[in-house]
Amino acid sequence: MAWHGIVKSGATVVPVNLLIAADEICYILGDAEVSGIIYHQAMAEKVSTFRDRLNGISLWAAIGEPQSESDQTLSTWLAESSVTPAVTFDPLDDVAVILYTSGTTGNPKGAMLSHHNLVSYTSSVCAGLQLKPGEDRLLVVLPMFHSFAATVGMLTPSLHGLSLVPVPAFDPILISETIAATDATIFLGVPSMYGVILRLPEEQTANWSSIRYGVSGGAAMPVELMHQFEARFGFPILEGDGPTECSPVTCVNPLDGERKPGSVGLPIPGVEMAIFDPRGGVLANNEIGEVCVRGDNVMKGYWKLPHDTAESFYGEWVRTGDLGYRDEDGYFFLIDRIKDMIIVNGMNVYPRMIEEVLYKHPDLAEAAVVGEPHATHGEIVVAHVVAKDGCSTASSVIRAFCREHLGQHQVPRKVIIRDSLPKNATGKILKRELRKTGEVERGIK
Repeated sequence: MAWHGIVKSGATVVPVNLLIAADEICYILGDAEVSGIIYHQAMAEKVSTFRDRLNGISLWAAIGEPQSESDQTLSTWLAESSVTPAVTFDPLDDVAVILYTSGTTGNPKGAMLSHHNLVSYTSSVCAGLQLKPGEDRLLVVLPMFHSFAATVGMLTPSLHGLSLVPVPAFDPILISETIAATDATIFLGVPSMYGVILRLPEEQTANWSSIRYGVSGGAAMPVELMHQFEARFGFPILEGDGPTECSPVTCVNPLDGERKPGSVGLPIPGVEMAIFDPRGGVLANNEIGEVCVRGDNVMKGYWKLPHDTAESFYGEWVRTGDLGYRDEDGYFFLIDRIKDMIIVNGMNVYPRMIEEVLYKHPDLAEAAVVGEPHATHGEIVVAHVVAKDGCSTASSVIRAFCREHLGQHQVPRKVIIRDSLPKNATGKILKRELRKTGEVERGIK
């Protein structure tokens, strides 16, 4: 594993999603000041689109066949490297990995996680998820450049005696075959993956009996989807949450305690969570504010961005950018991303509340809600939906359904029926792309 070898050598890992645009790849690699690039031969063509734009790269190594004659294979490079340098590093302060967050409002930012962050975090994850060393086998389909897959799916099994069952791409049939072949016990996924699997014929998902629970993160799990999935498959889905800046998981619904649908659960051991007001004051139970996190899992800061780092903290508490509240039992509920909140006629509208209603519509498979500027109302609600296979519906029907369950200011002014919703490599719906589509249609871009 290249990831492990880099960290063990005292160097820093910078995972990169090679499916993003070449301009963004070049920005990340240049900003991180990388000195070597290890890539899989399957991505050789993509590497060729940006390699001539980068300077100062001393190593280009391919896993498999190299992209050009000047490149080496990783195995050849390792075999020819006869000198093993002595490694000294500070386990508390030295950076093990820089994980770049998606640049929704600007360039991506590199969250610096130390060796101590990662080691202490994996212990917290083991306790929070009640993982069983020597027994559990984690099936991971999420790409390893993603923080959730890298730390929960890869690093935690490596450090705590668990088995990793990697699946190279999200193929529901391959996943079912892999579960049958390996008796995997835990499935790690994002909500959209659970939705796709749920729509498969039952004969294609008959081999899931070894799974004792699923874990969902990366986006809010619609309550209706969770209920339908659990009723069919017979094992619980533990919904959790956490940003890249926190390694990333901060909380999860307990396996043997009360699971509250719609909640992201309780803080995992070693992690503290609280709700803050905009002035940095802690709010009481059931008061809505920004979710903030404190603990050994919290990043050192953003790479080369001291101002952004300072703005992201209230003292020792990192700001997540999520609006939410804590109930009287200590469970946390996320309402929405602060930047996704829509203001209609001066009233706050939370897209997730509308999406929960849309997922209850019997003809809809997926939904995403965004705001659109409006001269009179400030903003209006726009719903983008995908119908289930074999179903058809109309915008007027969906709006009428929403009027039965929502306040007048929450009802979508527009309903756009689409063949699919834009998603990133991990299956997370990209609302920024939906906003861009609206801007193009209105002639703004």
